[in-house]
Amino acid sequence: MRMLPRILAATGLALVAAATASAQHTGAAGDQARQQGVDRSVWRPSTVLPRPGETWHGTIGRTIQTSSAPYYKMDTKAPPGAPNILLIMTDDVGFGASSTFGGPVPTATFDALAKVGERYNRFNTTALCAPTRASLLTGREPHTVGFGAITEMGTGYPGYSTVLPKSAATIGEVFRDNGYATSWFGKNHNTPEWEQSAVGPFDRWPNGLGFDYFYGFMGGATNQWNPSLFENHTPVQKPANDPHYILDHDLADHAIAWLRTENAASPDKPFLLYYAPGTSHSPHHAPADWIAKFKGKFDMGWDKMREQTLARQIALGVVPKGTRLSPRPAGIPAWDSLSPQRKRVYAHMMEVYAAALSYADNQIGRVIGELKAEGKFDNTLVIYIQGDNGGSGEGGPEGSINDIASINGFRADLATMIKAMPDLGGPKYYNNYPVGWAWAMNTPFQWTKQVASHLGGIRNGMVISWPKRIRAPGGLRPQFAHVSDIAPTLYEAAGIPIPTSVDGIKQQRMDGISLAYSFNHPDAPSRRTSQVFEMQGNAAWYQDGWFANTTPTRPPWDFAGPGGLPTEGKWQLYDLNTDFSQSQDLAAKYPEKLARMKAHFWQEAARDDILPIDNRSFARWRTSNRPSLLGDRSRFVFYPSDRRITGGAFPDLSGRSWSVDIKFTVPDGKSDGTLVENGSRAVGWGVFIVDGCPVFIHKASDDPADFVRVAGPDKLQPGQHVLSVRVTKLSGGKGEAELTVDGGSPVTEAIPHIVPVLIPDDAETGWSFADLTGEGRGNFRFPGKIDSVAVSRGDR
Repeated sequence: MRMLPRILAATGLALVAAATASAQHTGAAGDQARQQGVDRSVWRPSTVLPRPGETWHGTIGRTIQTSSAPYYKMDTKAPPGAPNILLIMTDDVGFGASSTFGGPVPTATFDALAKVGERYNRFNTTALCAPTRASLLTGREPHTVGFGAITEMGTGYPGYSTVLPKSAATIGEVFRDNGYATSWFGKNHNTPEWEQSAVGPFDRWPNGLGFDYFYGFMGGATNQWNPSLFENHTPVQKPANDPHYILDHDLADHAIAWLRTENAASPDKPFLLYYAPGTSHSPHHAPADWIAKFKGKFDMGWDKMREQTLARQIALGVVPKGTRLSPRPAGIPAWDSLSPQRKRVYAHMMEVYAAALSYADNQIGRVIGELKAEGKFDNTLVIYIQGDNGGSGEGGPEGSINDIASINGFRADLATMIKAMPDLGGPKYYNNYPVGWAWAMNTPFQWTKQVASHLGGIRNGMVISWPKRIRAPGGLRPQFAHVSDIAPTLYEAAGIPIPTSVDGIKQQRMDGISLAYSFNHPDAPSRRTSQVFEMQGNAAWYQDGWFANTTPTRPPWDFAGPGGLPTEGKWQLYDLNTDFSQSQDLAAKYPEKLARMKAHFWQEAARDDILPIDNRSFARWRTSNRPSLLGDRSRFVFYPSDRRITGGAFPDLSGRSWSVDIKFTVPDGKSDGTLVENGSRAVGWGVFIVDGCPVFIHKASDDPADFVRVAGPDKLQPGQHVLSVRVTKLSGGKGEAELTVDGGSPVTEAIPHIVPVLIPDDAETGWSFADLTGEGRGNFRFPGKIDSVAVSRGDR
């Protein structure tokens, strides 16, 4: 046994450094490298020799005069010269929408970045928003991280759980652990629905996914004029008394404020800023003066627009010379077949869409302007992906003035749409353009969002800018790429090794392939030679320029389904080396090649958790057996709160009978206000006091017949009351509402349509978030006291 040297106890304790590395952590440092303050693990009695790899830093005596200088173990620093990162992803924007890729919508910020960066014209997403974003954040195939579907359509199968695994750390986690400040602004569509309430858990919220700061919304979409906002974990409201408020401007304001705070506090610390506005997902909202800029710009219709866009694309060089327009998918009418009234409505819907996208791009320009003002733009790697999938065909052949009602199966007639025209783009409507415009915004490709079997669903324009490193800006990059390639691109650019373990958890394989090789080598061969695609039964396999794919059996605007499967219907085969637009089917000419490609698809489907393929529509997924925060309970009691009730913490009352009983006290004097409200201005219900009388409102769509108002006959006197509402589901999707005050005689009204599938989650007690009354009352707070709101629900 080796003898230890004799050291007098009076000399105190020795201070030693922690072991150099006990476990690999994000490829850079151990877990302790993220701790601040004195590291207690470095203290040892002076009679103990340092372990191999440890360093003696000094001694601790009885007083500071006899002790070594204090020692702090600080956070890991980013690699020297590491760039700042601005990662931008817009929503539901097709390849042929932006001016940067030949489209009709002016995107000046995107254009300017392309001049100092490079355009990628063979970049692909997944055809659906949440899967694309999961792949973006992790660098993995979407099904391998549980995102073969959007969060609202998750199932218990591994590829469709919508639960990001700990074995696939996000870019937020990796960059934070390697010395970056991290933030996320805008859309988060990657937290499971049943984890979005005030009780969490929060490890799959943006903060838990590695982003120090989050300001935005949860889920697929929100109202730009009245968004369901969160700051970190807390539901927050838009600024009060701002008639010009709109979310896109607010997001830019918050991003700029965060950049300024970071620059003031730690100017040399690099940042990762993920900027994900909800635009241009429906509802298409924009300031009125921006909408006015596009008046008459789309009167030629979608067929002529496709021709004009293709000509511009060829002139820009973003598609090869000789590229053909792909054929019209079934279900999309020719523009010339429409009546003059429909042309007028549909052209205006496109004007609104163009204004929304152009305005969002303008606000992104403000963020980039801040980087220039701080002198950080040259060493900022900007990746601007225009869309998380192709343009959305979910508006259907006629378009929609209320997309939530459309999901429930209710679409407005032409007369209602004409009446709504002056207010489209404003706070009254949740509008979406017709599928013909989505198809035109995906020029020159076939189909739209949801359709992973065709380039119209998966091909998106991308620009990468990095003035400090890109030597010959303004060029085109034709390499075939996938959204999973972004994460490894960021890691290589920052000099961060791809981690094999994060927080002690072994990481699954990285599917992405870094695109850094293409930055200064425009003619470099594509390193990605194969790729699998699948979404809602629409499937494809890409290999060495060839593309084998299924054909859609359910159009994207059919929310009832079901659709087909890759085992059914017809497969097609395209040579994308010579047929950029996927316009000439070669399946009959090369049947053996198609058979080999199909076999490869099924091999990859098994490898990447795509099996079992689920082709159910939104309505059928929503009613499937999915986790619920509330479980099987049938009765719930709520109390007054200034916060929205979010994330499945309020019971889903769609497609069933239900009731609400409210105990409250009417004050002396003015008593008008909200007792309880659930849903949004588009679809929902609420109980109010209006002009002193109790009122129940049920809204299923913007058809006047679907706005049901049940009012009590008498004004309520000051004092305690019990107000009850019973909604009974009847046959044929109809219903009946019954309102009772203090056990008196009920007042009943017929409900033409019970909301069958989707009532937005948000609920409030004592105030209104959604302004369901439609009378511009704002928060419409109840001035009295609410004791309780008891909700009971029957079986679906």
